[in-house]
Amino acid sequence: MLRPGAENLFFCGVAMNQLNSIILEGNVVRKAELSEPSIGFKVCKFPLAVNRHTKTPNGEFKSDVSYFDVETYGQMAETCSKWCDKGQGIRVVGRLKQSRWEENKVKHSRVFVVAEHVEYKFDKKATEEQKAAEEKDAQTKAESPVKAEEIVSAEKSADSLEEKVSTVEEKAPEPVEEEAVF
Repeated sequence: MLRPGAENLFFCGVAMNQLNSIILEGNVVRKAELSEPSIGFKVCKFPLAVNRHTKTPNGEFKSDVSYFDVETYGQMAETCSKWCDKGQGIRVVGRLKQSRWEENKVKHSRVFVVAEHVEYKFDKKATEEQKAAEEKDAQTKAESPVKAEEIVSAEKSADSLEEKVSTVEEKAPEPVEEEAVF
C-alpha cells in the first residue's frame, strides 16, 4: 500500500527519479582546496557566495548573500583548483547532496553542491587587456615582416649546404669489410 501522495512517484507502474538540480552563479569566497582522499580520486572544495538583490516596498535596494559549499571530483577538481581563486566569478550546474553522520551520540547533517559543470566568468577589463596585448603582438609582427630576399637567401644557403654534404659523401671512401680470422 502506498503512503498518501506517493502515487505521484510512479508513472505507468515504473518508479520515477525525483528532480535534484541546481544552478548557482556567484563568486568564489576563498582559493579552492584540492585533496586526494584515495589514490587517483581527487576532490576540490570551495565556498561560493551568491548575491540576491531585491527592492523593498520603500524603494530601497537590499542585498542578501547566501554561501554554498561546492565540491568537484576527478579532472574537474584539478581544473577548479587552478582556476577558482578568491573573487573569481563562476556558474555552477550540479545537484545537492546530503551527508549524515553521528558523533558522540549527536546526529549531524550537511548539505552541499556537487558540481557537474563549471563555467568561469572572466571580467570584461581583463578580457579587454588580453585583446589589446594580442593586437599589439599582431601589429609588431606586421611592422617587422621578414623580407622576401632574406627568405630566398636562407633557402639558397640551405641548398648549398645540402650540395656540400652530398659532395663529401661521394668523396668518402667505401668501407672495407675485413674477414675475421679465428
